Amino acid sequence: MLKGIPKIISPELMKILMEMGHGDEIVLADGNFPAASHGAKVVRCDGHGTIALLEALLLLFPLDTYTKHPIALMDVVKGDTVETPIWKEYDSIVANNTSIEEPFEYEERFAFYERAKKAYAIVATGEKALYANVILKKGVISE
Repeated sequence: MLKGIPKIISPELMKILMEMGHGDEIVLADGNFPAASHGAKVVRCDGHGTIALLEALLLLFPLDTYTKHPIALMDVVKGDTVETPIWKEYDSIVANNTSIEEPFEYEERFAFYERAKKAYAIVATGEKALYANVILKKGVISE
């Protein structure tokens, strides 16, 4: 056991976060995302949602300030009328944990899948919200 580590961060996920370097990316995948077929390293976080994981990760994980948008969201497919209220939650979490003014970019679905294949790891969650997939680009610790 360690102090100060959110309980939602498993030992396997902590190891992956520690191994990652500047510019490496990690995917928080919703329950519909094809994680096993897209990632060489997949961490199972079934039963947890992306909101709780994002909150916990941002306590430990520096976002890349050397890139314009260190967070990518899977954009809504053209013609899909689904609402994305989870994006407002993400915006609030990021605003409360960073000083990055415009952290988000929106990737077309298949471009997002290709980018996810190159990510250091994919965290497969039980998130039920649609379009809840997130890619985070790791920054540096300068303290």
